[in-house]
Amino acid sequence: MAAAMVYQIFASTGLVSLGLFHLVATTWHHLKSPQSYSAKPFHTIPFSSSSSSHRLKHLQLYLLIAFLVVALAHQTLISYDSDPLLKGRTPVHRFTSLQNAAVLFLFLVLSLALLLSECLPSLLPLPNDLFFALGAALFYLHSSVSSSAASVQTSQLQAKCDSISARISLFCSLLSLLLACQPRLFVADSALAAALCLQGLWVLQTGLSLYVDAFIPEGCHRLLDVVNGVEGSTKCDLEDSSLRAVAILDLLFLLHVMFVMLLVMVVYAVVAKTVGVGVRRLGSYEALPNSSLDHNHIQMKSLTGTQA
Repeated sequence: MAAAMVYQIFASTGLVSLGLFHLVATTWHHLKSPQSYSAKPFHTIPFSSSSSSHRLKHLQLYLLIAFLVVALAHQTLISYDSDPLLKGRTPVHRFTSLQNAAVLFLFLVLSLALLLSECLPSLLPLPNDLFFALGAALFYLHSSVSSSAASVQTSQLQAKCDSISARISLFCSLLSLLLACQPRLFVADSALAAALCLQGLWVLQTGLSLYVDAFIPEGCHRLLDVVNGVEGSTKCDLEDSSLRAVAILDLLFLLHVMFVMLLVMVVYAVVAKTVGVGVRRLGSYEALPNSSLDHNHIQMKSLTGTQA
């Protein structure tokens, strides 16, 4: 239980930090220059112009690659976990783990390509819309893998967790595809960042609901002779208990959605206050400069004197 839960916390921390940083950076750039705003798959961290700070501005990508390497190694290793109830390695668990590892490897390749494009644009000059399109394809692939894993789970509780994760990944795929076509759509960019935060929170909730006894719904329990994370490691005894557990997971998901919506509003308010955006100065309500008013006033006085 400890190892499985530690990995869930690790994955949740990576996703939430990535989504939160992208949300703050996206909101900052949009409020600073809304007319020239365009979505980016990666935002550099602003530092001074020194050489060491120049290397640290890609810190987010370095951390993302490190998280993906650890996750890839974890998914590969747990594919060899054995299930004593089935007398050997579980074929379904092994294949689903390897599928997740393959998706993580593709995300790792995409992250390395993004880092190379940022550091050496002459070597790999890939545009942002292509990165978003590739990201949409990978999110869709992850959604498909999660849906397949949910369909073969023997535990309805675990299947529900996988199906909700698949829906969040599908939502990320649609948003990435939309940004590939409309890169100036700030709503889609901020929604993508919020969806990453939501996925991270749901990963944590999945670990709590499956591996921590205090958070497992009433009427469900962990099988002590089955490795955590293998299909069927957390089951419900009765059909009523299973339906109740699924309803609790739906309620928890809605609470996570409400929390993420509140987080988006708080981040926007804090960034807007930091940037200094109080009253909109764009459009037909923009005040005229004082010099222009004075010039028009002088012209009107001259015209009045001539008529007199």
